[in-house]
Amino acid sequence: MTAPSPADTRRVAVIGGGQNCEHDVSLASATAVAAALEQVGHDTVRLTIDPGGVWHDARQHPIGLAIAIEVLRTCDVVFPVLHGPRGEDGTIAALCELTGIPYVGSGVRAGALAMDKWATKLVAGAMNIATAPATLLTATTAPSYAFSHPVVVKPAAAGSSHGVTLVGTAPELEAALTGAFALGDHVLVEDVVVGREIDLAVLGRPDGSHVVAPALEINVEGLFSLADKYDGSADFRVPAELAETDRTALEDAAVVMYDALGCRGLARVDFFLTAEGPVLNEVNTMPGFTEQSQAPKMFAAAGMSYPELVDLLVRDAVGVHG
Repeated sequence: MTAPSPADTRRVAVIGGGQNCEHDVSLASATAVAAALEQVGHDTVRLTIDPGGVWHDARQHPIGLAIAIEVLRTCDVVFPVLHGPRGEDGTIAALCELTGIPYVGSGVRAGALAMDKWATKLVAGAMNIATAPATLLTATTAPSYAFSHPVVVKPAAAGSSHGVTLVGTAPELEAALTGAFALGDHVLVEDVVVGREIDLAVLGRPDGSHVVAPALEINVEGLFSLADKYDGSADFRVPAELAETDRTALEDAAVVMYDALGCRGLARVDFFLTAEGPVLNEVNTMPGFTEQSQAPKMFAAAGMSYPELVDLLVRDAVGVHG
C-alpha cells in the first residue's frame, strides 16, 4: 500500500483500556491500531485508562485527566479504541466534543443508544427491524420474573459476551441474573433466536455514503461466548455464503440501523438470519479492532488491508470534524 504524503500524516492520540470488563480487549485493539497507524506514517500518542479510571501516558506513568486533556489538545485527531461503558458509550466522544478535538467513530448519541441494548431494540422497532422478544429487568422487577421457556440473559450494557448466559431450566435463572446484574443495573431476558449468526461492518463516509464490507458468519456451537471470541476457536467465514435476497436484506437493515442510531465511522451490526429474515442482535460502535477481529476481517475480504482501514478512519474523522 502507499503511505500517506507528509501533508496527510497526523498526530493521532490512541486511547485504550477503560473502566469496564472489556479493558484487556481494548488494550489489544489499541496496541494494534497504534502500530498500524505508525506503519503508514502517522505519529501516535498512546494513552491508557486503567481499570480505576486513571489516565496513563505511553510509559504507563499516571498523568490524570487534566494533563491527558492537554496531551489530547496537541493531537490532530483522537482514535478512542475503547469498548464498553465509559468509553464506547459516548463518554469519550463527549470529552472530545467538549474539548473541540476531532475523533474517530460515533458521537455521543449513537454511542449511548447502541451501548444500551434495550434502547437499540426500541430504535430497531421504530425502523421495522426485528429483534428477539425480550423483557427488561431491574433489581426491583427481577424477583417477579417467571421463567417459562429457555432464554438468554445478558446485561443491557456490556460487550464481549460478558455476563451472557443461556438459561435452559428455571434453577439456572438465579445465577444467570446475578452474573448479569454484576455488570449493570439493567438486564435483558431474551427469547432464544434460532438462526445463522451474521455480522455486517458498515463504514460511513464524510459525503454521506456507506461502504458495507462482505458479511461474516460466525460458526460456533451454542452461544458465541467470551471464550470463543478470544481463544482462537471461533470459525469466522467471510464472505458468508448467502443468497442474494438474504445478503441484500442484511445489508439494507445494517445501513438503516447505522443511520437511525446516528453512527459515524465504522460500526459492526450483528444479526441472526432466520427463516423469517434478519433479526438484529446488537450494534457495536467501536467493535474489537485487532487485525483478527471481525470488522477488519470483513474489510480485508473486500481488499482493504488493516493499516489502510485505520488510516481511512483517521482521514475521514479529520474530514468530518475539520
